[in-house]
Amino acid sequence: MTNPCEVFGENVFSDSVMQKRLPKETYEALKRTIEQGRSLDPAVAGVVANAMKDWALEMGATHFTHWFQPMTGVTAEKHDAFINPKKDGTVLLEFGGKELVRGEPDASSFPSGGLRATFEARGYTAWDPTSYAFIKDGTLCIPTAFCSYGGQALDKKTPLLRSMQALNKQALRILRLFGHTDAVRVFPTVGAEQEYFLVDKEVYRQRPDLMVSGRTLFGAKPPKGQELEDHYFGVIKPRVQAFMRDLDSELWKLGIYAKTEHNEVAPAQHEMAPVFTTVNIAADHNQLAMDMMKKIADRHGLVCLLHEKPFAGVNGSGKHNNYALSTDTGVNLLDPGDTPNENAQFLVFLCAVIAAVDDYQDLMRVAVASAGNDHRLGANEAPTAIISIFLGDELNKVIESIVNASKYEAHQRDQMKLGVHILPRFSKDSTDRNRTSPFAFTGNKFEFRSLGSAQSISGPNVILNTAIADTLMNMADELEAAPDFAAAVDALIRNTLRKHMRIIFNGNGYDQSWVREAQRRGLYNLPTTVDALPYYVSDKNVALFERQKVLTREEVQSRYEIKLETYVKVIDIEALCMIDIARRLILPAALAYAKDVAQEVQLKRSVAPGLSTEAEMSLLEALSEQTNALSTWTARLQTALEGMDKDAQLLLKAQYTRNEVTTAMDRLRAAGDALETLVGKRYWPMPTYQDLLTSV
Repeated sequence: MTNPCEVFGENVFSDSVMQKRLPKETYEALKRTIEQGRSLDPAVAGVVANAMKDWALEMGATHFTHWFQPMTGVTAEKHDAFINPKKDGTVLLEFGGKELVRGEPDASSFPSGGLRATFEARGYTAWDPTSYAFIKDGTLCIPTAFCSYGGQALDKKTPLLRSMQALNKQALRILRLFGHTDAVRVFPTVGAEQEYFLVDKEVYRQRPDLMVSGRTLFGAKPPKGQELEDHYFGVIKPRVQAFMRDLDSELWKLGIYAKTEHNEVAPAQHEMAPVFTTVNIAADHNQLAMDMMKKIADRHGLVCLLHEKPFAGVNGSGKHNNYALSTDTGVNLLDPGDTPNENAQFLVFLCAVIAAVDDYQDLMRVAVASAGNDHRLGANEAPTAIISIFLGDELNKVIESIVNASKYEAHQRDQMKLGVHILPRFSKDSTDRNRTSPFAFTGNKFEFRSLGSAQSISGPNVILNTAIADTLMNMADELEAAPDFAAAVDALIRNTLRKHMRIIFNGNGYDQSWVREAQRRGLYNLPTTVDALPYYVSDKNVALFERQKVLTREEVQSRYEIKLETYVKVIDIEALCMIDIARRLILPAALAYAKDVAQEVQLKRSVAPGLSTEAEMSLLEALSEQTNALSTWTARLQTALEGMDKDAQLLLKAQYTRNEVTTAMDRLRAAGDALETLVGKRYWPMPTYQDLLTSV
């Protein structure tokens, strides 16, 4: 058994390692950079680089890489050996401050959304000293930002760091108004709960759709799925437990706070949840965790599926982004305390979040928009596509009393009485949970539940940070100019809540009446990625990013174009894969089975003319009908793909893809799934859902 205390962070150039290996003045200078956001002295970088190299060599590393997060949604790395040639034909192991601080990869093949021409290849990676370097697969990995020759952000990390800077600046203004001078830094802390599926590797390899797209493009509903609700928090199977223990060990070595693991709702679905940490670190850790899940699953003869909806008709996978605001002095600014109605500072920050989510609900929807997540959002397993906030009973009563200028009647928390004397009594939480809410307050944090399992958490947190920073800026401007601070705070809280009450909804988001109610309130209902993405580049939202110096107009435009292009490409790949499976696997299997059934009819009629062939003929008729449908919709899907105007604007291409291509895909899938229920098991060319979901 791995002892977490013995292995935790052993592959990380952590604070404790730096404290031991760096001269005191160098260590303190680096700490000031990390904790106070000060510029890094080049001389410090040289000393750090040499210590980092010596440590990495002792750990068995031979190469280093600038580990970064381009707009592909995954990580990237280019490995360089520590060696440099000497005149005598031997080599010297070197790694200097210049190599630590700046790298120069070929940026020509990464998505840029029009920020650069293809022939403009130069890009730069810049060391992020706030995220510790680590050893992975025998290579020293240095977390870095990634930008173009012109300085535009080409990655996920740079906007996240900018948004943290903006939020810190405005949050400190509010804290100073409340008389808090001790805090130097305010930062978001995030815990990202990661859902995933595990299937057997050999079964996976027999599914071309899973291998190509990460989800099943065909597949009839199995006799037993999640109906009995017996998988959630159920006993973990030995093979899965072995994977989880191995995963924990490897994540702990990388300094990742992996803590909770359990079975999720769907068969073969599981979850890993870490302890909260600074959002920049949390984003790096989540990318590493997804990478390690895939690698460790492979060691166990498994495949880890991170697609948002690997199996139609079965719960998909999300990623719950638990978000709080903390100071460097250890104060959670979203903790209401025992008397939230008397905690003016908490209410100001709460109002800032409520106003930010309401004013930028369109951006919140954009943050979680993807082709994969379109299959999940709005189903009875994930939040609706309509953004709203759940506050719970107690906090809602506080807010209603403020809005209505009525007295808040505080009450003690009820004790849980379980009806058995030997069982302990304990206080209830202040509110129940609401799993249908996209953005739910859960005691001292907000849980943004709409993220897809495969996506980086950077994008959603950039939008949260930026929107909240902007709201805090406006609040600070108002309060700083007020002659009576206490009266101004009261008025600010009351007016903010009255203006933004429409975004608060504590009911059942799955109920169709909520769709009508949301429309009456004037909330956005953007069911697909194509509906949501145009809001990314609205003047209001571009102005937000520019005002807070998080993204320029051209950087916003580039991300919009990358998201549109990715949507079209993902669905095109899926459509081509469906055509290939339909023509080369399903159709031959259906015809072969139909041929054998027809021969059985002929045999019966020739040997015993009086025997009934009603069952066979009925089956043949159904096979013929669905085979014809399969052939027809395969051809129509091919036509739909070929019918796209290649010179059209990206938005028009995405709209065409959603309207024409996905419609044909749905009809083709229906025919294929119908055939799966008709064709004999030994004829069917792929493992079924039952095979996949029970393979481990």
